[in-house]
Amino acid sequence: MCPVFERKKMDKYAVKGLNERFAHSSPEEMLWYFLDLLGNRIALSSSLSIEDQTLTCMLRRIDPRVRVFTLDTGRLFPETYSLIDKTSQQYGRMEVFFPDCAKVQEMVNTAGVNLFYESIEKRKQCCHVRKLEPLHRAFAGLDAWICGLRREQSVTRHDMQMVEWDESNALLKLNPLINWTEEQVWQYIRQHNVPYNVLHDRHYPSIGCQPCTRAVAADEDIRAGRWWWESPDHKECGLHKR
Repeated sequence: MCPVFERKKMDKYAVKGLNERFAHSSPEEMLWYFLDLLGNRIALSSSLSIEDQTLTCMLRRIDPRVRVFTLDTGRLFPETYSLIDKTSQQYGRMEVFFPDCAKVQEMVNTAGVNLFYESIEKRKQCCHVRKLEPLHRAFAGLDAWICGLRREQSVTRHDMQMVEWDESNALLKLNPLINWTEEQVWQYIRQHNVPYNVLHDRHYPSIGCQPCTRAVAADEDIRAGRWWWESPDHKECGLHKR
C-alpha cells in the first residue's frame, strides 16, 4: 500500500499536492493513476447519473474488473432499474447494495412510509437508512471511492475539489469530472454510446428516489427537482458531506 494511505487521515497538504498534480489532467489520466496505485481497493459508487455512467464507461475501458456498485433504496424509478440491467449487460455486472430490511421496516412503522416530506430531519433519517448505511457496507476494504460530482451541479458543490479526504468514511474521494460541464458529459455519452436513464429525455436532469424527484422546467436549476420542498442549501442526502 502506498504510505500516504496508511494514515487514517490525510493532511491537507497531501490532498493539495494531489489536486495540483492532476489540475491539468484528463479524467482518464487520473483514473489510470489511482487504479494502478490502489488496484481492487478503489471503486465507483454509481447513482446511475449521466456522470456516473460516463465514469463507468471510462473505468471499464481501462480495466473491465474494476468495481462499480450502486444503491437500491427500494424507492427507485422503474426506468432506473432498467438502466441497471442495461449497464450490467454492456459493461459487466455492477454490484447492488440494499438497505437493512429490519431498519427500513422499523423506520416506516414508526415515522410513516413518506416521512421525508414532514421535515429535513426525517428526510435525512430516510436517506441514512436507505443510502448511507448500505454505502458504508459497500466501502468495506476500500481506500478510495470515485464519484461523478461536478461543481456546476449545485450550490452545495461549488467548493469541491478533484481529490478530497472523506473524513466521515476515512477514504480518499475522487471527483474526476468535477470541472466538466453538462455538455461535456453529454458529448461523451453520445460519442461512446453510453446507456442513460430515459427520464433525462423527460426533463429529469437529476434523478434519485421516485418520491423525492420531479421533472423541472427549462428555466429551473438542474437540481431543482430533487427534494424540491427544501432550501437549495440543504439538498444533499449525506453521501457528500463537507
